[in-house]
Amino acid sequence: MCGIIGYIGDRAACEVIVKGLKRLEYRGYDSAGVVTEDGGKLFIKKGAGAIDELTEKLGLLEMPGKRGIGHTRWATHGVPNEINAHPHTDCTGKIALVHNGIIENFAEIREYLLSLGHTFKSDTDTEVIAHLIEEELKSAPSFEDAMRNALLKLRGSFALGIIYAEEPDRLYFVRNESPLVLGIGDGENFAASDVPAFLEYTNRAVFLDDGEYAVIGKDFYVIKKLATGEVVEKPVQEIEWTLEMAEKSGYPHFMLKEIYEQPRAIKDAIHGNIDAVKRAAEEIARYEKIFIIAMGTSYHAGLVGRYLFQRLAKRVPIVEDASEFRYEFEDLIDEDTLVIAITQSGETADTLAAMKLAKKRGAKVLAIVNVVGSMATRVADMTLYTHAGPEIGVAATKTYTTQLTVLTMLAIELARVLGTADEAYLSSLEKGLKRVPDLVESVLKHDAALRELAENLADRRDFFYIGRGINVPTALEGALKLKEISYIHAEGLSAGELKHGPLALLEEGVPVVAVAPSGKTFDKMVGNVEESRARGAFIIGLGDREELRRVSSAFIEMPGIDELMTPIVYIIPLQLIAYHLAVLRGNDPDKPRNLAKSVTVE
Repeated sequence: MCGIIGYIGDRAACEVIVKGLKRLEYRGYDSAGVVTEDGGKLFIKKGAGAIDELTEKLGLLEMPGKRGIGHTRWATHGVPNEINAHPHTDCTGKIALVHNGIIENFAEIREYLLSLGHTFKSDTDTEVIAHLIEEELKSAPSFEDAMRNALLKLRGSFALGIIYAEEPDRLYFVRNESPLVLGIGDGENFAASDVPAFLEYTNRAVFLDDGEYAVIGKDFYVIKKLATGEVVEKPVQEIEWTLEMAEKSGYPHFMLKEIYEQPRAIKDAIHGNIDAVKRAAEEIARYEKIFIIAMGTSYHAGLVGRYLFQRLAKRVPIVEDASEFRYEFEDLIDEDTLVIAITQSGETADTLAAMKLAKKRGAKVLAIVNVVGSMATRVADMTLYTHAGPEIGVAATKTYTTQLTVLTMLAIELARVLGTADEAYLSSLEKGLKRVPDLVESVLKHDAALRELAENLADRRDFFYIGRGINVPTALEGALKLKEISYIHAEGLSAGELKHGPLALLEEGVPVVAVAPSGKTFDKMVGNVEESRARGAFIIGLGDREELRRVSSAFIEMPGIDELMTPIVYIIPLQLIAYHLAVLRGNDPDKPRNLAKSVTVE
């Protein structure tokens, strides 16, 4: 997830763009850049680092011109550095653009353009777009036609800001599965990934839909369909948010905003890993001895990964806390070992130490990481990115579901390579995974009901979360979310463990959250729920079967999906319950006490 902004008017474009980028920095902060136009010449400054640092270091506020575009980056292709930072240009230097999204077919387009003599400077997928427009411009009647022709050849998600040196009165902005909104001013116009970028100047906005592009000048704007060039009439909306509200897109907290971003994040994780998981699976297939190491929420993702691997690929990895791994398994690691390290930040101290130990012992290391260019990506032999974008809230939400998405894709592909599952079933799983973003969207509609449920439970001192099989980790993660932001004691456990001790803690009114989708252990789960209910527990049932509804005090109806993908969907209501309980108890869910986003010390 990256942030883009464009401006055309009578102000100094660089000042508007830099201010806007600061307000978009939550979308990405590993590098940034600005391009302005003056006298028919493009001026570009960019580099790795935060906006404030680059503004002083590069002199961003000294750039000439009354029109320009800017970008703050969260890397998806290519490490964060000056070369890979946006804007990117074509061979002539007359076309510059910025991009938020992922181009799935960039490799084949790049090969095609190289064969025609184009020269590339960066490792990004974005740069191919500028060169493709340049190529189309050789035969198109206008720049706009060349742009359209080029963009129709792309597969993937993109929001684009495009500037052409030879058209001093306009800028171009395109939306396809990545957000883009116009800001309509008086004698000036704006475009950005999000409203905060221009709210200081205007509260009048026009939201583009997928497959649309806008041409904006200081006194005009027109919106057209990308496929046909047909003009589209769109309403101007007045934004009533304060600037502070707008930075969170109207949500009261980043955590809630990030919970609601999960459909988009999961889709990006899928699009961004179609080819990468194939390469990783080919490598993993060579190993019988596999470890998965992680900490916290990432550890719970690793537990789900174990179930996926053993069910589909018939490989049974050992899942271990990274903090324990290097003390307990050092003598078992050798060149016949594969270690899969999962870390959101790529900077988790215990995970990095375990990775370095594994490498020292000769093991192959695969990292599943959100932050491009982080230390974990430099230690690992291979890396899969989750493409979740920046996550500001300390409690992991979208980074967890995207980790699960990547692990699901990896397990499916590994099973295909090893021939351990029927191809028809694997194909059905892939189709099911593509439905998950829409299913998550449907679960988010339970938010109001979940808040009401939380209001009735805000005074409880203890919660229990139970699941079986692949949803034992879901129970663990649900309990962790509650503990870390609401400060309510919670335990997550296998439902089968209840009668081996924890049942003694159940009494009248104690909430027991039962994660019980259809599957091989559903009937057993209903039996465990009955045991808890008999002790007076308040049962919160998450499932898709009437049998669970009948034994639940509160029932959250979940969509039907293959059991292997239920952890991605079923964690959503547990995140929302934790969020609402934290807020109701007067806590700031974005900044829980005693915790940090990235644990960089052991």
